[in-house]
Amino acid sequence: MAYKARSVSMVLKVLRILNKREKLTEDDLRYYQNQEKGFQGELQFDKLTEKLQRDCHILNDLQLDSSKSSFQLDSSLIFQDTLSLFEVKNFEGEYIYGAEYFKTISGRDIQNPLDQLKRSKLLLSNLLQSLGSKLTLEAYVIFINPQFTLFQTPPDLPFVLPTQLDNFMKKLDLKPSRLNQSHKNLADKLISLHQTVPPNIHLPAYKYETIKKGMTCFGCESFDVTVQGKKVVCLHCGCEEMVSSAILRMVGEYKLLFPERKITTNEIHEWCRVVNSKKTINRTLGKHLVSKGVHQWSYYE
Repeated sequence: MAYKARSVSMVLKVLRILNKREKLTEDDLRYYQNQEKGFQGELQFDKLTEKLQRDCHILNDLQLDSSKSSFQLDSSLIFQDTLSLFEVKNFEGEYIYGAEYFKTISGRDIQNPLDQLKRSKLLLSNLLQSLGSKLTLEAYVIFINPQFTLFQTPPDLPFVLPTQLDNFMKKLDLKPSRLNQSHKNLADKLISLHQTVPPNIHLPAYKYETIKKGMTCFGCESFDVTVQGKKVVCLHCGCEEMVSSAILRMVGEYKLLFPERKITTNEIHEWCRVVNSKKTINRTLGKHLVSKGVHQWSYYE
């Protein structure tokens, strides 16, 4: 089990909501799809690290800062004598590697993952030194997608290709490793330094006035839902959910998209649309959130 589990980033959460509530531009849609694909690749690698039998601390998705520079680590493994960091890429198709480029077979240039890996390794090395850690730092780019091919790859690069992945994980599992309190202290310290909100967030522009309102199905995300008694029923896939649960789910989306707006009964009534009873919304908000203000100025947090 991971010492620090992976969670969906705030950016990806917002992009998922926007994708169903707005028509994204081609660039924004591509950005969202790349974020989603990258996350799915990281989850695939998590399945491999969780199978390791060797004593190690698995830290997933760390957003850290070193020398006033922010950097993100997809996965990090603390062993007895080493800390291994991994940059996971879910690239698909045929690519060509060169000393000055990393491109698709059709000639489209891609940012070289080795550059990102070198930067992360340098910043993490500086951070570990400041924390007094003596662990040896190792760094690898994991190409997780079995449909990925990289031509002209020098054998000395820290790249793990799909065909090498099984043997690589077996070698990791053979590392001599016995952890002690100092390893746990390092893991705890890195987790404490994790920034839940990255400093540089890139999101499409959106406004409350133009975004699509309405409650969606928790299963298929269709807007074709209706309230039947105490349940919200999807007319598209048949999924059912308690009304109170669905309201709170919509409140979560509302808060994520519009953190500057207050949560009020009227606002959530407009946001959900299909829940006609304001009393039901007010009762749900009052039960699960903290009421602030009085009378017509009341809101929830």
